[in-house]
Amino acid sequence: MGKVGFIGTGNMGYAMMKGIVDSLKDVELLYTDVNKKRLEEIKSDIGFNYVNSNSECVEKSKYIVLAVKPQYYTQVLDDIKEVITNQHIIISIAPGIKIDDLKNKLGNETKIVRAMPNTPALVGQGMSAVSFSDDDYATDEKDMVTSIFKSFGEMVELPEHLMNAVVAVSGSSPAYVYMFIEAMADAGVLFGLPRDTSYKLAAGAVLGSAKMVLETGKHPGELKDAVCSPGGTTIEAVSELEKNGFRSAVIEAMKSCYNKTMSF
Repeated sequence: MGKVGFIGTGNMGYAMMKGIVDSLKDVELLYTDVNKKRLEEIKSDIGFNYVNSNSECVEKSKYIVLAVKPQYYTQVLDDIKEVITNQHIIISIAPGIKIDDLKNKLGNETKIVRAMPNTPALVGQGMSAVSFSDDDYATDEKDMVTSIFKSFGEMVELPEHLMNAVVAVSGSSPAYVYMFIEAMADAGVLFGLPRDTSYKLAAGAVLGSAKMVLETGKHPGELKDAVCSPGGTTIEAVSELEKNGFRSAVIEAMKSCYNKTMSF
């Protein structure tokens, strides 16, 4: 299917590579990182050979995933700009880095894909949003990009101007969900549940609730109402959450996340 190179093997890069290795059997994977110990760990875990520089990774791959943090992009782009051709597909997963920013550095003919995956990709449950630049992609190229992101979960294609919103709603949100699970589990421990049991119950409730939203197609409010019996225990909890500004706190947190994407 093609050669896919990763520049950066951190949490998100590793999660994507794991999905590709597990699901796309005809892909040859290459990767590089400034952390040589990390490269040895990745090789031991998923196989394939790492390369010793960013430019070598580009020269030996067709699809290149830039899996580094935004503050390192300038250095990486300087490393690869001389070896990029119009045959390459550059996939950027950094928040706040626009397609035009990359074209200005790498050339207007460069094919750019801007994407925002999230870390549940590690367990095959990632959610990714993808924007393609205005270039004419060959059918097999677009299909390959789609296959990469669907190898570790689901993908939606969106116009680029919505990508900053995706960071807040999907890219960063696993952290908020983990905090919610932790808080529920802490309450369970307070009530006498063993810690491991409490985490299992809390995480399972979140997983099942998410599947209900995705698979039934019902509005979350309708599903919430179905659990809230008149005068019952659930509506007491919901009332307390509303009293303490639960929804407002979530929205304000995500506004801060969204605003941060504008600062890169």
